[in-house]
Order: sequence, then structure tokens, then C-alpha cells
Amino acid sequence: MDIQQYIESGVLEQYVLGTLTVREQQEVEQLAAEFPAVQQELQVIRLALDGYAAAYAATPPAGMRERVLAGWQQAVRTPNGQAAADEAPRLVASVTAPVAPAPQPEAVVRSIDSAPSSASKFGWLVAAAVALLTLSAIGNYLLYNRLKETETNLEVARTEQSRYAATQQAALKERDDRARQLEILRSEQFRAVDLKGTPNAPDALARVYYNASSHAVYVDVRHLPALPSGKQYQLWALDKGKPVDAGVLTLEATTGDSLQQMKDIASAQAFAVTVENAGGSPTPTLSTMTVLGSI
Repeated sequence: MDIQQYIESGVLEQYVLGTLTVREQQEVEQLAAEFPAVQQELQVIRLALDGYAAAYAATPPAGMRERVLAGWQQAVRTPNGQAAADEAPRLVASVTAPVAPAPQPEAVVRSIDSAPSSASKFGWLVAAAVALLTLSAIGNYLLYNRLKETETNLEVARTEQSRYAATQQAALKERDDRARQLEILRSEQFRAVDLKGTPNAPDALARVYYNASSHAVYVDVRHLPALPSGKQYQLWALDKGKPVDAGVLTLEATTGDSLQQMKDIASAQAFAVTVENAGGSPTPTLSTMTVLGSI
């Protein structure tokens, strides 16, 4: 099971709110006991919800507690208790004084009930507001997790797309190179010059394709000995016995199966390859000549 994906699924938030079934709650508790990351995430969610509720809890108006308690005490008085004692002075006054209108029981009842009712309604409003804010916080948390997951998936898709584009571009380049090399091999304007090994490397073998009209030169390495670090093969064109630099061979050309385009050569009667320091030399080191071939 992917624990990180399970944590981001929203199941833990539903567990804290108590909206899961018994079987789902048991599964969460089992995973929390088995994986510390799940237990830690549950603790974080509980702290986040408690902090959110405390931050947005509404404070009752001043004097609300006293008014609620006063109304409650007045409502629970017995007829023979304190209420009768309060009514005694009124009875004495009614004998000596003119008859006054009888008190209205409905008004008394309404005044007694009004305070508890208002307090109850206010309490329910506060509880409902806290519940809505809590649900909103959970919804925002889940939405944030979904957004991060979507961004991650989008980044992965972009990476895969870039990798595919690079692979496709490399494949197209290789196809174009193969087509160009095939065209060179089939062209009648290119002259194939076999370069055979010298006593320095009897088994060495290479081939040069030379176009006298366009002066283009390509080399095809068949077999050349591996070179030590800091050394590089260099191709020379021999024009009337004078060596002309035709460029250095890349490592891919010496170990691969592709043609390497060299420097243009205006005129040549032969080609040779020597071993030089990396980067090439202005003059050939004849003692390191590896292959040689004439047109």
C-alpha cells in the first residue's frame, strides 16, 4: 500500500470527524498502529481542527450568562416557595388600595421564556458557525491536497512529454544521418579510399569517401586501436606529398558504425591517420601513423 497516497486520500480527515463506518475506522486504527506516519498525520489533523475551531469561535455578548441564569432560576421556582413569598406584599396592598388590573400571565410566561430561548438560539448559531467553519477548513485542506496532487501529476506528464520529444528528436536525427550516409555510399561522385594498417597497427583499417568536385570528405572507421587518455586520431590528406589537416576523429566515430564528416579538402592523392594530442596538431607525427591509403 502507498501510505503517502493513503494519507492524502482524505480518509484520515473523515476518521477525525467520525464519518467513517466501523470497518473503515478499524482499518484506519490498524494502519495508524502499524505506520507512524499515519499516526502522526492523525495528530496533525486533530490539532489543525482544534486550532481552527478555537480561532473562529464566537464570544457571547457581555451579560448573556447573567440573563440566562436569572431567567432559568425564575422558571424553576415552586408556587409555594419563593413565588408565594413574593406575592404576599401584593395581597396586602390589594386590601387597602384600589383594585388594580389583574396581572397578565401570558406576559410573565413570555418574559420568562424569552431569555432561555434567545440563549439557546444563539448557542445553536455559534455551534453551527463553528461546524461550518470546520467543514470549510476540511474542504479547503482536501482541495489543497488534490491541487498539489494534480500539480505533481502535471509536472510528471510534462517531464515525460519532454523526454519523449527528446527521444523522438534523437530518432529523427539518427534517421536523417543514416539517410545521408546511405546517399554518400551510393553516390558515384564519392571515391572510396581504403586505408590499411601500418607496422604500428597492422590490423587497423579505415575508409575515406572523397568527393573531388565538392571537396567533401567522410571517414568510416573499421578498426582502430584504443587510445590512451589525452590522445586523439587525426586525419591527413596528402597533396603532392604535403600533409593537409583534415580534422580529428571523435570518440563516437572511432567506436561507432557511422560516418564522420571531416574538413573539406581541395586536392589529395592519399590519406593517412596519425595519433596526436587531444585537439589535434598542425603537423603530423609520422612515427604514430596508424593507417595509410592512396587514391
